[in-house]
Amino acid sequence: MKHGKTQQTAKPAKGQGADPFELTRFFPYQLAVLAERISLALTQLYGDRFNLSRSEWRILAALGHNGAMTAKDLGPYSTLDKMQVSRAVAGLEEAGYIAREEDASDRRAKILQLTKAGQALYRKLVPLVAEREQLILEALEPEDRAALIRIMERLQTRADSLLKDQA
Repeated sequence: MKHGKTQQTAKPAKGQGADPFELTRFFPYQLAVLAERISLALTQLYGDRFNLSRSEWRILAALGHNGAMTAKDLGPYSTLDKMQVSRAVAGLEEAGYIAREEDASDRRAKILQLTKAGQALYRKLVPLVAEREQLILEALEPEDRAALIRIMERLQTRADSLLKDQA
């Protein structure tokens, strides 16, 4: 340092250690990648064989399990946004798998439920996706599966509490 000038250090260029953050090691990213890969492994079943999108499968599964729901309730239940629900419902309705009825308590809302064809498809798909789920989970020992479920429940509870704190 001559003549009172401060020494400046050059900033490393991007990709050369400038930022210690690495996306591929970021836990939420890793979860998203895992969820996507598992979802794609399931999509092979209902997409290739039954020409259903992921969103359509989720709506079909939600209605198959719950009986009847409004589109508004399907969004949070299936983790789909309003547009995804709308497109999936339209596709399933066009294929003859779901029917809409007017909600007697709210004429603006529509109650959605599976048709006989939708129920038959649901009964066909459930064993297939359950089998694929089992094939995926076979990568884990039984005690690891139980631990994973406990860990996921705790992480979801924590994330839910953080979301409530933000509200």
